[in-house]
Amino acid sequence: MSTPTIYITITAHGFGHAARTASIAGHLQKLLPTVKLIMVTTAPKWLLACYIDGDFIYRQRGFDVGVVQADSLKMDLDATLSKWQQIITAKDEIIAEEVAYCQEQGVNLVFGDAPPLATLIAEKLGVPCWMSGNFGWDFIYRDWGREFTAIADWIGDCYGRCDRLFRVPLHESMARFPVIEDVGLTGGDPKYPVDFIRDKFDIQPAKQTILLTFGGLSLDAIPYQNIDRFPDYRFITLDAHAPDLPNLVKVLDRAYRPVDFMPLCDRVLSKPGYSTYAEALKLQIPIISLTRSGFAESEIILNGMQDFGYHQVISPDQFFADNWDFLNLPLQPPRSSQKLAVDGNQSIAHSILDYLGVNLSTAFQTSS
Repeated sequence: MSTPTIYITITAHGFGHAARTASIAGHLQKLLPTVKLIMVTTAPKWLLACYIDGDFIYRQRGFDVGVVQADSLKMDLDATLSKWQQIITAKDEIIAEEVAYCQEQGVNLVFGDAPPLATLIAEKLGVPCWMSGNFGWDFIYRDWGREFTAIADWIGDCYGRCDRLFRVPLHESMARFPVIEDVGLTGGDPKYPVDFIRDKFDIQPAKQTILLTFGGLSLDAIPYQNIDRFPDYRFITLDAHAPDLPNLVKVLDRAYRPVDFMPLCDRVLSKPGYSTYAEALKLQIPIISLTRSGFAESEIILNGMQDFGYHQVISPDQFFADNWDFLNLPLQPPRSSQKLAVDGNQSIAHSILDYLGVNLSTAFQTSS
């Protein structure tokens, strides 16, 4: 058969959707090195390369909005609405351009997380559209009411044209999708041995080691000064703007991701977000999470975290206070005795290969 080609569209919102989708793509490439991956996103190429070891085509396009934000907690609803109106007005032009591109590339399958336009591109192209995710954007927007109701209706109609949804844990019902297959957690896995990370970044043993990670948008005015109150703790951040402090390890090399540091951490301090939670839950690392209002996914994510992992929930006021007394409080155990499946990357990749009719043993012989 000709080179199998997958057109992968990723929602234009932070880094989480890109990280978890690139993790699936990276696993697919390991199983089938000859696959041609077209990664369609506004996320930076270097981020995708952290999860995909081999070559891929980087097509810098955005087909949805997500939420326009100043940082990981502050949302701009008016700007979000305006951008969506622009996209819907231009949708026919966008679809025509992408269909022509996909035809040139010989695309066999459209995969998304989860720009609604992906379903219309696939429909016009004449190939299936598969998606993965834990929520649809209509679920987020419908909660906001006002002019977002019409946009949520339009998005729901697009999702109704999706041929197959791989629904990951920590999800809303996603009932607009006609075919739903539940899979395990997706997301990245650590690339390096713990001792290598500890030695390279001189992360000395401490009473507790805590990873501070707030997604690609980070947070405005993180109160790093509180770290001074815990001299026997070790903190790790990938925030290039963090101050230089004796017990703060600042990681500036983009080749390293939060998940690469999780195995040597006692806790992860974050905000509600599927990718960070999924990676921590897969590794059974406790999570200290801020709450987040106005974003419907957050309550679902927080509930899932409390059900399946050791955890602590704090308010933004506690986080931005000048003491971080919450670090002295005990963690809460998981509320459920059930265990989450962690094989989402593998399940989705194998389903794609099955659809392509790829025999793995033959594929490896051909590529070797």
